[in-house]
Amino acid sequence: MADAKVIPFDDDRSRGGPERAGKGRPAGGRRRAENGEGRPSEGTGREPRGAGRTPLTAVPEASETREAPETREDHGVADGGPDGREHGGSGDRGDWDRRIASGLAFLRRRITGDYEVDEFGYDAELTDQVLVSLLRPLYEKYFRVEVLGIENIPTEGGALVVANHSGTLPWDALMLQVAVHDHHPARRALRLLAADLVFMLPIVNELARKAGHTLACSEDAQRLLERGEVVGVMPEGFKGLGKPFSERYKLQRFGRGGFVSTALRAGVPIVPCSIVGAEEIHPMIGNSRTLARLLGFPYFPITPTFPLLGPLGMLPLPTKWTIQFGEPVPMDDYPPEAAEDPMLMFNLTDQVRETIQHTLYKLLVRRRSVFF
Repeated sequence: MADAKVIPFDDDRSRGGPERAGKGRPAGGRRRAENGEGRPSEGTGREPRGAGRTPLTAVPEASETREAPETREDHGVADGGPDGREHGGSGDRGDWDRRIASGLAFLRRRITGDYEVDEFGYDAELTDQVLVSLLRPLYEKYFRVEVLGIENIPTEGGALVVANHSGTLPWDALMLQVAVHDHHPARRALRLLAADLVFMLPIVNELARKAGHTLACSEDAQRLLERGEVVGVMPEGFKGLGKPFSERYKLQRFGRGGFVSTALRAGVPIVPCSIVGAEEIHPMIGNSRTLARLLGFPYFPITPTFPLLGPLGMLPLPTKWTIQFGEPVPMDDYPPEAAEDPMLMFNLTDQVRETIQHTLYKLLVRRRSVFF
């Protein structure tokens, strides 16, 4: 698998497209002439004998001879009619041809194994073409996510995005990944650090690896950051994800500042991120600790719809989301050995946490409604 490489999509051009039509002399030696009635007519490429004795009045002007053949696109008219609407024209056919060719090329690479996977199992092509595409309708139409401050993520080089965590199920992590992928000018990939439980679940484990997620440990995070990746971490963990609805938008502890020491050692900035809207998708009004212990889960949520409605109760409510990225907190001003200073770790961790909390309050004040 390591020897595999990604073959770029074919750039098929539609037949009769503007690039071909714009040449001064079409293939086959065809050129324009004027007949006696002033209507354009085409030659055959081979001129009959005696063509040189054509009267001078029948020869078009030099500027007309060199003029490129007109296309419908030159007049802003699509293939098919003067109203500009396409009627099965070459534009539609060309677009579908490219999509089909790209899809077939993708399937061929999947079947033959001719694609790249990094040492963590990240499959960039599968993530771009399939996984993000499946999440995008939920992101755009269902949660209608608004993104602010995306420019605070560096265009190149490593960065650590630190965000709040909530919602009972980790939809916020997935929406955060789509936000960075779709809105960042450099189309950067967000590599999320996930809990052990994610990699213990069948199917979820494989999909998480393919999407670029890796184990939430400082060693993996530092390797990714030193390679220049954008890494995402949610320090609240299950304490934030499974907190009761009565404590919504109140950040839990950020641990001992492990993410700060990782950023210090890698010399990359920390980008605080605040997510509003995820707290209300599964209002957690209770927690069955007995079932949680039996199933090996950190908590077993009880919501107004789950487990009362069964699997249907796991459908999230269509809340309106806002994701805001704050100004980066630079770490390159500190020497690497500063990661051993517990007081500095505490101060920087508290600074990032307070920035996220304050931004959450500002976004909540600005929000008109949970659903609009």
